[in-house]
Amino acid sequence: MRSEIVELVPRPDIAPAADRVLTTVMFTDIVGSTQRAAELGDARWRELLARHDELVRAELHHHGGREIKTLGDGFMATFECPGAAIRCARAINEALEPLPFEIRAGLNTGECDLVGGDVVGLAVCIAARIGALAHAREVLVPSAVRDLVLGSGITFRDRGRHRFKGVPGRWRLFGVASA
Repeated sequence: MRSEIVELVPRPDIAPAADRVLTTVMFTDIVGSTQRAAELGDARWRELLARHDELVRAELHHHGGREIKTLGDGFMATFECPGAAIRCARAINEALEPLPFEIRAGLNTGECDLVGGDVVGLAVCIAARIGALAHAREVLVPSAVRDLVLGSGITFRDRGRHRFKGVPGRWRLFGVASA
């Protein structure tokens, strides 16, 4: 009985584990941003980038996303639901149609550590790697995300298996065909 009581009493000498959450991470990136900035000039590029940021933030708000940080020409955001992240990425593409550039998006769902206002961990790294492989106007997800939204009406096209530097295994990726 005494050992059971001892186990229930918290041990002050053990630091609490980092906060971990299961979340869907989305990275967006303007395709060919450096070239577009060079063509348009700094002042015009800043105007367009400000409009981009405004439109992305509006879609994040509308779809329940949480902006984690901007990355110069893109965003990192999280969502409680992978379907909302997919719909948000597609909506961002549509909202940006009047602007003279396109974005790509990569998503992944996994456990992440919350560190201050940031989200870190292997799931985040994988989302970034997936985003880097997406084509212009494409939303790219791994098979796990595709499986999580089964029955949602979102359809996909197979983009094959890929390896990511520093990440074990091969990852089957899917482009979102409709959401």
